[in-house]
Amino acid sequence: MIRIQSHSFPFQQEEDVALMEEVQTSDMNDLVVYNDDVNTFEHVIQVLMSVCGHSPEQAEQCTLLIHYKGKCTVKMGSLNELKPMRQGICDKGISAEIL
Repeated sequence: MIRIQSHSFPFQQEEDVALMEEVQTSDMNDLVVYNDDVNTFEHVIQVLMSVCGHSPEQAEQCTLLIHYKGKCTVKMGSLNELKPMRQGICDKGISAEIL
């Protein structure tokens, strides 16, 4: 008969707990730009770069989505952040809405 002795090794298990800030989705809004038959691709691209701070590539991609899908969310953020951007886009003759 073989006897196995059970040894108890004391150890402490530590857990890493990551605390994350609670993101309130109700504070996030979408700035949506709509397609029209008036504005050129170049104009929309320039407006997205100047008003929203898009890179040329990002502005071009959003403009293509606006053209082919009819609309595109060009920015997400708080209402206070998006209001002046929406106004700037509308001042340039492009239809935009905060949703």
